[in-house]
Amino acid sequence: MIAQTPPMGWNSWDCYGAAVTEDIVLKNADYMAAHLKPFGWEYVVVDIQWSRANAQDHSYEPFAELTMDEYGRLTPAVNRFPSAKGGAGFRPLADYVHSLGLKFGIHIMRGLPRMAAHRRLPVADSSCFCHLAADAHSICAWNPDMYGLRCNTPDAKAYYDSIFRLYAAWGVDFVKCDDIAREYPHCRKEIELISGACRNCGREIVLSLSPGPAPLEQAEHLKQYANMWRITDDFWDDWSLLKAMFERAEKWCIHAGPGHWPDADMLPLGALRQCEDPESRSRFTPAEQRTMMTLWCIMRSPLMIGGELTKNDEATLSLLTNGDVLGMLKDSFCARPLRTLPEESAWLAPRRDGRGFYAALFNLSDRKRTVSLSAEDAECAALSGRELWSGKPVRKTGVLHAALAPHDAAVYLLK
Repeated sequence: MIAQTPPMGWNSWDCYGAAVTEDIVLKNADYMAAHLKPFGWEYVVVDIQWSRANAQDHSYEPFAELTMDEYGRLTPAVNRFPSAKGGAGFRPLADYVHSLGLKFGIHIMRGLPRMAAHRRLPVADSSCFCHLAADAHSICAWNPDMYGLRCNTPDAKAYYDSIFRLYAAWGVDFVKCDDIAREYPHCRKEIELISGACRNCGREIVLSLSPGPAPLEQAEHLKQYANMWRITDDFWDDWSLLKAMFERAEKWCIHAGPGHWPDADMLPLGALRQCEDPESRSRFTPAEQRTMMTLWCIMRSPLMIGGELTKNDEATLSLLTNGDVLGMLKDSFCARPLRTLPEESAWLAPRRDGRGFYAALFNLSDRKRTVSLSAEDAECAALSGRELWSGKPVRKTGVLHAALAPHDAAVYLLK
């Protein structure tokens, strides 16, 4: 089974929007291989509109011309991805990423290009047609490129099968499918078609569904048909969004497990919004960045870095290479909040090997605050261990007190 632990990688959206280019992807892949790979980071994901030649930022151009093959399958714009020339698609870029010991991913929108339907293109390796698969009434509210599919037709199944066969031939390891996770019940059948095409394409591909919030009542359906799904709309570097994530994490954490992971979205760390301002960096304070990393790791969300990696400073790099904190993704299970109040939160997660447990304490208030954990809370006689951000030891005690700055967090490995 794929995605036995939450996927970890980099995605181009937060830093480059729709405008990422091949040279940028290569540089970030090189950085990941050199600095992050030993800590479990492995996916390099090209986000939205890689088939649009003139993409410049985070915005979308209505009815933009997209590059595609004769079967209505989008292909990389060669002015942005030169190695795709001659019909090579993403294969050369994926091969390079694989040569670094990493994995390669792409973004797609659900459905097929409107242009493919209007031109009545055939579907590859079938007697079906794009215009028969397309549902002109199923459109995205925020991106004008695609039509959803008439999922009760053989043409729809044939089209999804055709694109995932292409992605498998390119060497794709990860597909982020957009405009779908929150679209229940309308897209329920479309999720099933996409999942079937992904699982039967001849290659192991992680399937990620966006954007959120996915409906909590659809958790079992999502677990059956996807490897990860968004529990929130786009997450950015805003404290109000981070504080609100605690409620979402509490509701979704029980559904995290091998092969299926509730996704709290990308980590807006480091150099963001590079198309708009090359000097732009995350608006999160250092304390808020620790809180975000701690919550994502203890709830076992997938981790996708949103910043331009080559501009990481030492502080950002230290967040991404703390092996003890990242270890919660693989070593813990059954995380749960002890309490989440307006001004604080406390979480526990046992280790799989039975050697202790993780405890995370969060100050959600706007002033300094001491957040406490008792041995009784943890159902043990006494607490001892160490704090994982600072490395400071915890002497045997009946009550653990963490004096935290506003919006800060501490996380412990305790016995």
